[in-house]
Amino acid sequence: MQNTLLPLIKEHGTPLFILDHQKIRENYRTFKKCLPRVQCYYAVKANSHPEIIKTLFNEGSSFDVASYNEFMQVYKYIKHFDKGDKNFFIWDKIIFSNTIKDRETLRKIRRYKPLVTFDNLDELKKIKDFCNTAGLVLRLKVPDVGSQVEMGSKFGAEPGDADELITHAFDLGLTVEGISFHCGSQCTHFDNYTAALSIASDIFHNAQKKGYHLNIVDMGGGFPAPYDDQAPEFEKLAALINAECARLFPKDAELIAEPGRFIVATAAQLITEIIGKARRDGKIFYYINDGVYHTFSGVVYDHWIPNFRAFRQGKTEVCAVVGPTCDSFDKITLSAQLPADLKVGDYLFTENIGAYSIASATKFNGFDGARIIHR
Repeated sequence: MQNTLLPLIKEHGTPLFILDHQKIRENYRTFKKCLPRVQCYYAVKANSHPEIIKTLFNEGSSFDVASYNEFMQVYKYIKHFDKGDKNFFIWDKIIFSNTIKDRETLRKIRRYKPLVTFDNLDELKKIKDFCNTAGLVLRLKVPDVGSQVEMGSKFGAEPGDADELITHAFDLGLTVEGISFHCGSQCTHFDNYTAALSIASDIFHNAQKKGYHLNIVDMGGGFPAPYDDQAPEFEKLAALINAECARLFPKDAELIAEPGRFIVATAAQLITEIIGKARRDGKIFYYINDGVYHTFSGVVYDHWIPNFRAFRQGKTEVCAVVGPTCDSFDKITLSAQLPADLKVGDYLFTENIGAYSIASATKFNGFDGARIIHR
C-alpha cells in the first residue's frame, strides 16, 4: 500500500481523496450484467462529481436527479444528442425523483418535458400549474426494515391511496407513466424488494384495468454495496429481482432503477494525516486533517461506519479518531483498532468512502476538505 500511495501523498498532500474510475465502470457493468432488463439511472446525490457523471454517461447510464442543479449538470451531457430528433426523449437519460419540487424548479424544467415523481395531491396540483408537460411516476411507500437509511417516513404514498392519486392525475390532464418505490439505502433484507415489487404490481395492473396505460416500473436504489464480507451478495438480489419482474410485469414494461451507493461506494479511498495526539480518560485520540464536516460526513448523514488502517504496523489498541474542527461533535470514531505508537505526521488510510462523503461535505471552520484526484 505504501509503495503506491506515498508518491501520491508527496505530490498532492493530504487529505487526499482518490477516485477510481475503473472501479466505477466495473460496478456499473456488474449492475447491467446482473440486471439486463433494468436501465441504470445513477443517483447523482451519492456523489455528484462531474467526472463521475462523465464516466457513467460514456458507459450508457441514465441519471436520477433531485434538484435543478443536478438536472442541468446531467443535461449538459445529453443536450448534444438532441438534434431535433422527434424520437429523442429526455426521459431516457433523466428522472427527477425528488417527490417534492419547489415551484421555481418546476417552472425551469417545464421546457424539457421531464419525467418526475410525486406522492401526494398537493404535488400533483403544483405540477399541473407549473410543469404540465411532465410525465409522472407515482412513488409508493414500501417496507424498508433493516436498511441503513430508511425512506418511508418522508417519502411515498400509502399503497391504499395509489388508485385515487393516479385517477386524480389523469383528471387534471396529466399522464402517469409508472410506479416507483425505494426499499431504503443499503438494503440488506431482500424480502423488502419482494414485497415492494408485489405492491407495485398490484397497483400497476389495477391502473391498466382502468385504462391507464402505465409502462415504467422504477425500483429505486438501496442495492447493497460490498463494504465488507457481511454485506449480502448483489448477484443473489439481482436474481430475485429478475425472477419477480418476469413473474409480475409485462415483458414490454420499462424497468429502471436508481443505484448510487452501489456504483460509487467502493470506488474511492482517502488518505489522512495525523495532526495531533492525546490520551484522554485512558484512550488515545488521534486528530486527523479531515472529519465529519468534510469527507467523513457520511458518518453523520449516511450512518456509515468508518474504517481506518495505519501505514505502519505496531501493537494496537482501541483508539479514537477525531476531526480537525473546534466542534466536539467532530468525532469520526471512538473504536478504531490502531497502533498505539503512531506519531504526528503518520498517515491513515480509509477505503470504500466514495458514497455520501464529498457529496455532503462542508467548509466548516474554513477547512477546504480533501483534494480529489482521479485514476
